[in-house]
Amino acid sequence: VHISAGELLREEMSRPESDYGALISKHIKNGTIVPVAITCSLLEKTMKNHANTIKESNHGDEVRGGKFLIDGFPRNYDNLQGWQKQMSDKTCVNFILFFDCPQDICIKRCLKRGKGAMKRTDDNEESLKKRLITYANDTLPIIQHYEKLNLVRKIDATPSPELVFQQVRKLFES
Repeated sequence: VHISAGELLREEMSRPESDYGALISKHIKNGTIVPVAITCSLLEKTMKNHANTIKESNHGDEVRGGKFLIDGFPRNYDNLQGWQKQMSDKTCVNFILFFDCPQDICIKRCLKRGKGAMKRTDDNEESLKKRLITYANDTLPIIQHYEKLNLVRKIDATPSPELVFQQVRKLFES
């Protein structure tokens, strides 16, 4: 099951009754990272909901969780520590999928996405510059941490999305 941390945060931000909507919005606009307790809680809730759906669809048969591809998390050491504290006894990290792509291509793709149907408030040059600084300072060290554990699987993300998807598919099939 694919779970996008960013989508969960944007959904929570858009819920009128959310206690965290304004805080999440501020972080997204500023290209900074949402507090880990919020993100982990949303991830855990979504994973439990999917596991319950799987259990119900199997008519109550025992299901040992599910397999999840968590997109966009952890993004910094605080995220990593929060995940380990809240989820390490409930999950097993098989690998980290890392899309290796030059910044100029990433920026072009995000700006293009910002003009399309999937328009996001953070797909603009100002927010992207802030996100890239956050990535270099906070996220890259997490990737390096997982590289030391031999858990990173790199995909060259410079080709077309279709070709990148073929690479990802091969990785998951192996």
